[in-house]
Amino acid sequence: MASKSDDVKLTADAVVFAQKGGEWNLLLIQRRWKPFAGLWALPGGHIEPGEDTRIAAERELKEETGIILPRTAVRVGVYNAPGRDPRGRYETHAYAAKLNTMPAPVAADDAKAARWEPLSKVTASSLAFDHSRIVADAMRRLGIRT
Repeated sequence: MASKSDDVKLTADAVVFAQKGGEWNLLLIQRRWKPFAGLWALPGGHIEPGEDTRIAAERELKEETGIILPRTAVRVGVYNAPGRDPRGRYETHAYAAKLNTMPAPVAADDAKAARWEPLSKVTASSLAFDHSRIVADAMRRLGIRT
């Protein structure tokens, strides 16, 4: 029998890019709660019981930023390395998309703030969790170069 510490919690993240003036930008939220309160992260959160991972990514993106994940979004991968979240064992399903426009995000739900950040300013140390790895994988998947 598995112990409670072995329980895996499922999450979904959205990696959304848009260009402005020829420069790629990444949509980020500032975390309202621990862990990593105040740090910047990808929009995302817990998957509801019975919910599809893509639907969860769409829902979380809309709840936290007001932005809709386009149908052209692609699965980037599943991230489940032990220790990626200090709260315990978490597995996230990441989806990525390029937008043709850069709609203004409206922070809500778990997001204290939301903004577009030029990719040239995004660093591994500036993002919570393992989100820099997810962003790098999404960029490769979508063919985005800085």
